[in-house]
Amino acid sequence: MPSARKAQQKIATSPARPEPRRSKPMTIGAVCKSLSREFPEISISKIRYLENQRLVEPRRTPGGYRLYSADDLARLRTILRLQRDEFLPLRVIRQELAIGRAEGGAETLVPSGTQRAKARRMPPVVATSVGPVRSLDELLETTGADLELVRELEAFGIISGAVAGVGPGYDDNECEVVRAAVELARYGVAARNLRVFKTSADRESALLQQLLAPSLRSRSAERRHEATEALEDLAAVTTHLKHLLLIGDLRAMLA
Repeated sequence: MPSARKAQQKIATSPARPEPRRSKPMTIGAVCKSLSREFPEISISKIRYLENQRLVEPRRTPGGYRLYSADDLARLRTILRLQRDEFLPLRVIRQELAIGRAEGGAETLVPSGTQRAKARRMPPVVATSVGPVRSLDELLETTGADLELVRELEAFGIISGAVAGVGPGYDDNECEVVRAAVELARYGVAARNLRVFKTSADRESALLQQLLAPSLRSRSAERRHEATEALEDLAAVTTHLKHLLLIGDLRAMLA
């Protein structure tokens, strides 16, 4: 069959299609450097911590060295964005990654029913800098609060009106607390009613301090760093837990 023979000869002589170009595997140092452009606080120990938490599984060489693919890098970037932008705890991030919902990026993981424009952002426990320190007048202008409300918040210990290591003034965290108090005041929630939240926060802080104090005071810099990472995660987990418990109580009220 000439036609079949010619077809075979054509296949044999035709140039082979080039294989898809594969990205070169990266070492953990190269991954850290790549991520540092968007996440200045990233470190090798942080990446190892995420691996220990089973969030990423790089390939290992026979000698035990980690090699990260482009997919591993994208996965790490998604995890870090979810921590930073959505303050999701690692447990929740792990569940989302397991069902493949993180492939589209952090935006796909916003809880249903939540308006992104109104979403609250949880500030990191360890701030990279003090940030702007506002005077009382600047605080009132920024938050729309009145002087009486601010004074009541200070009197009940909700805010302190001082920044550690700086002096009198209001940092970003206290500014957000005042904003929340202004919103609650519209519903008739007075400053004195917020003491229940402060008491709850103090108790949670004491619990986390009890759990991590030895590691946070360790002479090992790596152990202190790991404890700091754990503190950030625990803070997110407890926040998520409180939200779930509140939703449960409100649903029971509507039943």
